[in-house]
Amino acid sequence: MASANTSGSEENFSCSICLDVFNRPVSTPCGHNFCRTCITKYWDEQVKFKCPLCNMAFNTKPDLWVNTLLSELAAQFQTSIRVKDQLCVKPGEVPCDVCTGTQLKAMKSCLVCLISYCQTHLEPHQRVAGLKKHRLVEPMDRLEDKMCKKHNQLLELFCQTEQVCVCQFCTEGDHKSHPVVPIKEEYEVKMAQLGKIEAEVQKMIQERLNNIQGIKDTVKHSQADADREIADGVHILTALKRCIEKCQDDLNQMVKEKLKHTEKQAEDLIKELEQEIEDLTNRTSGVKQLSHTKDHLHFLQAFRSLKDPPPTRDWTTVEVRPPSYVGTLRRSLDQLEETLNMEMKKLRDDAELKRFQQYEVDVTLDPDTAHPKLILSEDGKQVHHGGEVKELPDNPKRFTKGICVLTRQSFSGRFYFEVQVKDKTGWFLGVARESINRKDQIILTPENGYWTLFFNKDGLVFKDYPAVRLPPRAELQKVGVFIDYDEGLVSFYDVEARVHIYSATGCSFTEPLHPILGPWPFDYEGNNSAPLIISPVNQTD
Repeated sequence: MASANTSGSEENFSCSICLDVFNRPVSTPCGHNFCRTCITKYWDEQVKFKCPLCNMAFNTKPDLWVNTLLSELAAQFQTSIRVKDQLCVKPGEVPCDVCTGTQLKAMKSCLVCLISYCQTHLEPHQRVAGLKKHRLVEPMDRLEDKMCKKHNQLLELFCQTEQVCVCQFCTEGDHKSHPVVPIKEEYEVKMAQLGKIEAEVQKMIQERLNNIQGIKDTVKHSQADADREIADGVHILTALKRCIEKCQDDLNQMVKEKLKHTEKQAEDLIKELEQEIEDLTNRTSGVKQLSHTKDHLHFLQAFRSLKDPPPTRDWTTVEVRPPSYVGTLRRSLDQLEETLNMEMKKLRDDAELKRFQQYEVDVTLDPDTAHPKLILSEDGKQVHHGGEVKELPDNPKRFTKGICVLTRQSFSGRFYFEVQVKDKTGWFLGVARESINRKDQIILTPENGYWTLFFNKDGLVFKDYPAVRLPPRAELQKVGVFIDYDEGLVSFYDVEARVHIYSATGCSFTEPLHPILGPWPFDYEGNNSAPLIISPVNQTD
């Protein structure tokens, strides 16, 4: 009977106070059941002793009787709940294919029925003679997929030749001569490979994330470049506008001055004419007065003063010529064009240099590459010609005939650096390929891997074949070098004057580039003994 009652609902075995399965159930005189702890605590908190369910009142605290039957039934019910909870299928476990409602976990899978059974539904296979012959294995999900379609047998082996799962009968037929291993063994091998695949996939993912970040950075830098370009454009156009306004003011002033000169000339002539008219008018008055006199003596004496006319200009040759404005506007526009061209070049060079200076790199000279006649500063920022060959260890990176030195750092992409050439009468600087020949006499041409600016008493040249002679630059003190690797561009600037010197375009770069410096020897009087100095960029507003 007790066993039968355990199939009841949880409500039949729950305390109405704690709403949980009875724990040490007791009965009150009115016949209701509660956990001993629950009813005792309930009465301890009340003034009067009443039943929580029917409100029957008791004069004194009632004696509680242990309900033995209910205690046993509650214990059995609690056990059945625990067992049921344990048997219920959990994530990752194989469910029973027969259970309806709450699915229990499968205990075995039948390779004949192709069904997985919980302990209850497995019972016929343990009792019925025909079912006992079925092959039972550990629970498997998707059982049909694990059976050989040809032989209806479990796929327990792996064919290493054709890389497919096979059953035992397959190894006696199509896969007879093929090496096979248990699926578990191949699983462990593939699982190890899977770890490598996962690592490779993660690496590929990271590479693509880096690519995304790189694209975002490019867009960000492009936005910054666009902002700078707009700002530079506004600055240049504003300056050009000022030039045009000044040209307009100068033109207006010149035209007005010509007009003013003409007006002044006309005013002076009019004043002179008016004075002559006044003199002639006075003479006319004298003549009229004299014509009315009857005194012969006075007439003759006065006539003598009127006989000679007052001095006047011959106005037949006098004229006021209007100012000529022919060619004024053209001359003004020609001057404006020349001014604008000069101003545009100056402003363009300045804006370009400021933009390139954003790509400054920190470079230091590499003593392992320096020719034995060169002396480097401790910080690797200066080099000058020492005049004598130093005893240095042989190094495959060292120049032995070309008197020059490379930097430790090499670059691709965009980069910029500046070199002070103040007080020097001979030098060369620029960039060179990493693989240049350092043991023979060097020939400074792009074909040989050198893109350099060269200076001596004969002037400034870009070393090429033939050399590109450049306009002389007075008091060249600092040279800026900008390289755009991808665009094949090498540009040189006069930093102090903020003027473009020369650009080599269409260059072919196939390997990293090193900045290169050649300080050139000094003469007996010590000329050209000053060092070449790699200088920090001092950007101007």
